[in-house]
Amino acid sequence: MAKVLRILLIIVLFIIFFEIGLFSSYTIVTAEVPDVKGLIDMQVTKITGFFNPQNVNDVLIKDPTYINISNEKEVALQMEELSQVDGVNVESMNVSTYDDLDNDKINVTIEALGYASPNSTSGQIIISQDPAYKVIVTGVASFKSGELMVDTSSLAVNSVLKLY
Repeated sequence: MAKVLRILLIIVLFIIFFEIGLFSSYTIVTAEVPDVKGLIDMQVTKITGFFNPQNVNDVLIKDPTYINISNEKEVALQMEELSQVDGVNVESMNVSTYDDLDNDKINVTIEALGYASPNSTSGQIIISQDPAYKVIVTGVASFKSGELMVDTSSLAVNSVLKLY
C-alpha cells in the first residue's frame, strides 16, 4: 500500500510542477496573467483527443490513395486565388484521399507548388521559374459523368508553406 501511495504522490507532484511551469512560461512569453481555466481546458481537450476513437482509426489507416481529377486547371486557379500566390503549377499537383472511392463525396487533400509575384529591383523585373510556396488545400470531390471532379467552392486552404 505504501508503494502505491508513493507512486501516486510522485505522479501528483509531477503534474503540479508541470502546471506551475506551464503557467510561469505563459506569463513570461505573453507578459499577461495566464487564463488558468483556458489552459487546463486546452490540455484536457488535447489529452482526450488522443483517446478519441476517430483519431485512433486515423492513425491505423493505410497510406493515402493518389487520384487523378479532371478539372485540374479550375482547381489550380481557385488555389491561386485562395492562397494569394501568383501562380500554381498544375504539373506538380498531387490529389490524395483516405476515403473510399466508392463514396458519393470524397474528401481530398491537394498539394501543389506556387509561385511568387515577380520582383522588381532597380528597374529590372526578375521572373523566377523556381516555386516559392507549397500550397495545401482540402476539398470535396465527386464523380460527374464518369470523371472525378473537385468542387472548387469547397476548397479551403490548410497551409501555404514558404520554400527556401
